Amino acid sequence: MSEDQEHKHNDGLLVAPAKPKLKKPNQYRVLLVNDDYTTMEFVVMVLESIFKKTREEAVQIMLHVHQKGKGLCGIFPREIAESKVQQVLEVAKDNEHPLQCTLEPE
Repeated sequence: MSEDQEHKHNDGLLVAPAKPKLKKPNQYRVLLVNDDYTTMEFVVMVLESIFKKTREEAVQIMLHVHQKGKGLCGIFPREIAESKVQQVLEVAKDNEHPLQCTLEPE
């Protein structure tokens, strides 16, 4: 007798196992904002150390920030995105750079 048939023998009803519906957490885009003072090398270092980008990825993002005014560092759940923004702002302040980092809903 199959498992389905066994379930039907219990009052004639087929009972499916309950599956909780988990909502995917809201995602946030973390962006670096261009300024005229932060060095390109510092931006690359931030992207490599905080966002775990390869050298090539970091350079591409840095150039995008430089040319377009802002650039995407990654997409994360809110708590992680907020933490990344705070890390960037702290390392920039510690190194006397005005680099800004923001987040926005995906």
